[in-house]
Amino acid sequence: MNQNNRQAYWRANVTLIRNLLIVWGLVSLGCSILLVQPLNTLRMGNIPFGFWMAQQGSIFVFVALIFIYAVWMDKIDRKYNHNKPATEKPKVGTRD
Repeated sequence: MNQNNRQAYWRANVTLIRNLLIVWGLVSLGCSILLVQPLNTLRMGNIPFGFWMAQQGSIFVFVALIFIYAVWMDKIDRKYNHNKPATEKPKVGTRD
């Protein structure tokens, strides 16, 4: 991989991480703290939605973002041919 591809690969990686952290921050801060009163008008069963987002929702979003990161990084790896072929490991315990 040449220097330009390395920089583009790293830039794509950092951009993806930044965007996913922004989404997580907006969901965690926005839905759990800033918008909790309007969200509490909605209900999930007997639980106000703002309370649910503060307790469980932001964690679910974080776990979903982990899977999204894995899928997108796989696409980025393929785009920049970052999948290096595995090198042969020496055989242990064999005699020549």
